Amino acid sequence: MSNQETTSNTHGNELVLTRIIDAPREKLFRAWTEPELIKQWFAPAPWSTPFAETDVRPGGHSLIIMRGPDGTEFPSRGVYLEVIKNEKLVFTDAYTSDWQPSEKPFMTGIITFEDEGGKTRYTARVRHWTTADREAHEQMGFHEGWGKCADQLAELAAKI
Repeated sequence: MSNQETTSNTHGNELVLTRIIDAPREKLFRAWTEPELIKQWFAPAPWSTPFAETDVRPGGHSLIIMRGPDGTEFPSRGVYLEVIKNEKLVFTDAYTSDWQPSEKPFMTGIITFEDEGGKTRYTARVRHWTTADREAHEQMGFHEGWGKCADQLAELAAKI
């Protein structure tokens, strides 16, 4: 599972979470890209992810819907900018499908999976358009929420 190393740093408009997860990076990449797996870990409990759709390729879109405990749904649309199988995913919410600009771009995510002898150095780097967006993401619970999701990701990777 995870938690051999946990760091969270803030640099400018960037938030970072790094973990050593006791699973090969191929499993973590699958969990980030296969809709049925995304639904099992993506939102921090007690939230859920009832819907996930991905087209994992540069220019491909994604739609992931998170549901709060009160039933309110939060759709998150984006486009993949870079995909290196089992190594790196870069995506942004600045665009929806077909390179249509979104109403309010918030972030670009850079997820890396580095081999650590059968384990994986998992890094989630989130770059925000403005300092205000970064501060809002911190106040929304970035460190706690993304940390809990990393735990859930590690638990899922141990089972697949």
